[in-house]
Amino acid sequence: MTGKAKPKKHTAKEIAAKVDAATTNRGGGKAGLADRSGVEKGGHAKYECPHCKITAPDLKTMQIHHDAKHPKVPFEESKLVNLHAVHVVETSKPRPGVRGSLKK
Repeated sequence: MTGKAKPKKHTAKEIAAKVDAATTNRGGGKAGLADRSGVEKGGHAKYECPHCKITAPDLKTMQIHHDAKHPKVPFEESKLVNLHAVHVVETSKPRPGVRGSLKK
């Protein structure tokens, strides 16, 4: 007797999802921390809040953060720190958030 309508083999979709999860960098670990914090030019965090030093990837996200966390202070776009303009890009380091290894 077989199992109760359980598939005995993995589907192509399931195998492809596992390969994608194993080979794509999702931004975790030390490389992801540097990416999220905006320490390097390759990071996604472009803007830094002048009040609490939290980082955000774009202007809209920073405005949402500012409205939620600093409602009494008026939002001034000119006071934001552009981390991509401050840090110099180093091309020798791999950029996180892009394709990881291509192992199969």
